[in-house]
Amino acid sequence: MARIVMKFGGTSMAGTERVRRVANIVRRQQAAGHEVAVVVSAMAGETDRLVNFCREANPVFDPAEYDVVVSSGEQVTAGLLALTLRALGCEARSWLGWQLPIRTFDSYSNAKIDSLDVEGLNASMAAGEIAVIPGFQGVSEEGRVTTMGRGGSDTTAVAIAAAIGAQRCDIYTDVDGVYTTDPRIVAKARKLKAVTYEEMLELASVGAKVLQTRSVGLAMKEGVRVQVLSSFIDDDATPADELPGTLIVDDSEMEEIRKAHGMERQVVTGIAHDKNEAKIILTRVPDKPGAVAHIFAPLAEASINVDMIIQNVGRDKGETDVTFTVPQNDLPRAQAILESKRDDIGYNRIITDNRIAKISVVGVGMKSHAGVAADMFRSLAERGINIQAISTSEIKVSVMIDEDETELAVRVLHTAYGLDASDEDA
Repeated sequence: MARIVMKFGGTSMAGTERVRRVANIVRRQQAAGHEVAVVVSAMAGETDRLVNFCREANPVFDPAEYDVVVSSGEQVTAGLLALTLRALGCEARSWLGWQLPIRTFDSYSNAKIDSLDVEGLNASMAAGEIAVIPGFQGVSEEGRVTTMGRGGSDTTAVAIAAAIGAQRCDIYTDVDGVYTTDPRIVAKARKLKAVTYEEMLELASVGAKVLQTRSVGLAMKEGVRVQVLSSFIDDDATPADELPGTLIVDDSEMEEIRKAHGMERQVVTGIAHDKNEAKIILTRVPDKPGAVAHIFAPLAEASINVDMIIQNVGRDKGETDVTFTVPQNDLPRAQAILESKRDDIGYNRIITDNRIAKISVVGVGMKSHAGVAADMFRSLAERGINIQAISTSEIKVSVMIDEDETELAVRVLHTAYGLDASDEDA
């Protein structure tokens, strides 16, 4: 018998028929002898609907009241799933964020988990009760409802798994695992049996939409084994215990999985893409100490994340051009801030472009293999794809290209690194 946390996303909970399907998946896990806790998202599209209500009520809304409204979507699905499980003959109850409680800190609508009190939850699960927990929500020090931002339900699930000592956290989504790249772009993309925390963290941060970045970071910190698999399965499908999806584990378990399945260690694990970036160029910035700080300090104060940064070779007049990227949704704010700080920065012109994409190759094998970046640049050059900016980490190389060339670049690199599935894999 094991303790398992199961998390179901919005598409899995979209309507009573899908809630009933989820209830059957949960019931099967309990029938297999496991103690089960379930974390649920709001129905697909419901959070957006609630956000729009807030904007219509008051364009300059109070964040605390905003959290009260948007957290209600998960409360509905938690109650519905508990009701459905009871109709199927299971003992089940919902546990709202304030009832556990899940204590949070930091700002409303983007709160972070501080601590969890799971004494009552542990007792309930040990007695054979299925716990149904709304994701995305907690309670502040003042006793107010808080929410954790987009994708926060993944973080809730991992945090619950860590707190109750679960053997695994199963994240059920509308895909059946983590692939070498987006199967909608590359038909020969392969589902991965397992990836390391480090690889998944990089993939999530550069555009892979399977898991939320914060949840992967928390799983890595707490050593929570995570599995990604599909909730859209038939009643006679392979049980989750037999690992039909993709496991996210530490390096040592990854090696055991490789040996057990006779898998070779790939230098590159996957290719990710992200079209939600925008480029900003500041021309003729003074080439002197402190100039770059004047650019990025006000952006940091506004919580605008800056990704790729390039400072060109200085001009003869002691000036340089600075290029960087920000999330596309933050472009208007970033531009307004930089224009307001023009005198402090001393630039000549601001040029923006929101038709760019970031393409990234990721793999822990890059730590011990040279030439990965060179292969990337050569492969793109052979297809006439121009690189506008580059950023790297120990296990990742990212490039900025024109948005219109995204799909071509992904396909080219997927083939170049030998990731295409063979006929035998298909």
